[in-house]
Amino acid sequence: MPDASSFAPGPLAGLRVIDLSTVLAGPYATMVLADLGADVVKVEPPEGDATRGWGPPWVGDADAGTRTAAYYLAVNRNKRSVRLDLRQAAGAVVLRRLLAGADVLIENFRPGSLARLGFEDRALEALNPDLVHLAISGYGPDGPAADRPGYDFVIQAVGGLMSITGDPDVDGGHPIKVGVAISDIVAGLFATIGILAGLLARRSDRSVGGQRIDVSLLASTLAVLVNQAQNAFTTGESPVRRGNAHPNIVPYETFSTSDGQIAVAVGSERQWPRFCAAIGAPGLADDRRFATNGDRVAARSALRPLIAERLAARSTDEWLRALADADVPCGAVTDVLAAFQSPEAAARSMLVEIEHPALGVLRQAGIPIEFGATPGSVRTAPPLLGEHTDEVLAELGLSVEEIARLREDGVV
Repeated sequence: MPDASSFAPGPLAGLRVIDLSTVLAGPYATMVLADLGADVVKVEPPEGDATRGWGPPWVGDADAGTRTAAYYLAVNRNKRSVRLDLRQAAGAVVLRRLLAGADVLIENFRPGSLARLGFEDRALEALNPDLVHLAISGYGPDGPAADRPGYDFVIQAVGGLMSITGDPDVDGGHPIKVGVAISDIVAGLFATIGILAGLLARRSDRSVGGQRIDVSLLASTLAVLVNQAQNAFTTGESPVRRGNAHPNIVPYETFSTSDGQIAVAVGSERQWPRFCAAIGAPGLADDRRFATNGDRVAARSALRPLIAERLAARSTDEWLRALADADVPCGAVTDVLAAFQSPEAAARSMLVEIEHPALGVLRQAGIPIEFGATPGSVRTAPPLLGEHTDEVLAELGLSVEEIARLREDGVV
């Protein structure tokens, strides 16, 4: 495997990010920045990021002290880890020195917690006027729920997302969370956008300098309801659960085949007659009940069984070939490992390998953004707890003796 130094600088090379966040939303955001070349210093509490213990599954050996949860490994590559006790005065001094030379601070403390450690907004501005401070919280820094902890599962519930996910009530279904912590992930992506926008504002107008930016899990979840939210605003009624069916397009869902399931997305009127011909039912395209997408949405209950009967008669591979020949969007329902092992994923380099100093070779999801001139890269494995403490402190100008004293006192 190539050495980390062999990679070309990414588009964010030269950017210094101090990451005080833990678990998922913040670490996901900083991993995106790190993948694109930023120098991310992950400042962890003495016990480490909680996700280091969120297993099984585990990688490594507990007796050897290397056991690490796969969860932690998923979102912390390309970072340097510093173990630091911010509850001690000496730890706060180290953090001030880190922030003084940083471009970005990202944290997900409960609102007010960072201020109680001596890092209120005015203090940060005085310390580094150009610092972009991105704060992630469950519900935002003010409002009736500001002091509540933010957990993805709860946010999916109170943010409306869970109410539209799962099988319809008529089939005995009930609200279901999304299979990944999507509220955390979209908050992390909005955080990344906010950071980059803050940096751009700082560069384009020096009078702006740094600024505080807030991203909440709740607002992020509400924002990604998009068409479902607009449907509710338009009709005055909240959307219902439809399983895999689309609220505004028919047919646009999964169907059983003779040996599996297939996703069909008839997204235009041009595709509709081609789809009907491909499944051997050209008469459906001439049926006035199904003439337009609006008609098909209204007649969903009558149309779906007709399509389902056809698709159940042949195998998934047969239908994939027939629908591809008709230029109708479709795909087999596959599991996670199969998805990453597909030729299409390989073409986008979405399965990568990285050498970990204690855990051996790790397979990870690749980088979904491709640059023509300044590509991102997977350079270093997720760090051990405090792996880079001495290195980072030396960069701050601390002597070997000073670092040893901090270690002796349990600060680092």
